[in-house]
Amino acid sequence: MPSIPFDPVPLLLRLPLFQELLPEQAQAIAAASRQRRLSRGEMLFQKGDPAHGFFVVVSGQIKLAFPSLQGNEKVVEILGPRQSFGEAVMFMDRPYPVFAEALADSLLLFISREAVFALLVHDSTFARRMLAGLSLRLHSLVQDVEAYSLRSATQRVVGFLLQLCPHGMNGETHGKREIHLPASKQVIASRLNLTPETLSRIFHDLSVAGLIAMRGKDIVIHDAIRLREYDL
Repeated sequence: MPSIPFDPVPLLLRLPLFQELLPEQAQAIAAASRQRRLSRGEMLFQKGDPAHGFFVVVSGQIKLAFPSLQGNEKVVEILGPRQSFGEAVMFMDRPYPVFAEALADSLLLFISREAVFALLVHDSTFARRMLAGLSLRLHSLVQDVEAYSLRSATQRVVGFLLQLCPHGMNGETHGKREIHLPASKQVIASRLNLTPETLSRIFHDLSVAGLIAMRGKDIVIHDAIRLREYDL
């Protein structure tokens, strides 16, 4: 699949990791990067593959997951445009602990470890921002563990739906919101540590309660505040 020319510098400067770089620094990173296009269902890397850098999603959608001997998988993360992954493994100099698969036709930007390390040597402020970015990722993982341990299955689904709303979990206004599920129910169920049957049952219960209406992957949330207060 041929690459499509685009300027990666504006994309890099919008990432939390790079947003305070000088233009010439971003240009240096961009010059050392390369595009990678994936078709839906194509693997980017397998668990155990060596990590030589990290990736930024330009367009499309990437699933990170653990494989299992039983043929199932545990989805760790579903990534969309302007999200990055692989930074921590790159620093640890260890193989990838998960596999990455395209859930849709995707365009990625690969940034080599050498380019990042060169910037770390010459810019101490970049090193601090890198640590801050990795700390935020760790905080997000801790929140995931807390949610799986302390929140009910219904609360996990409600939280996931509200995160897809334009104003996320902080929306304080009544009224309808239309959202689109970013992946199949099976993938979303794995991401929320649920079985597909449990996820379908919760969607059904929310529909019967008059909180949502479903049309395939399109969902109408009738009232975000009422949905947020459900099952508290």
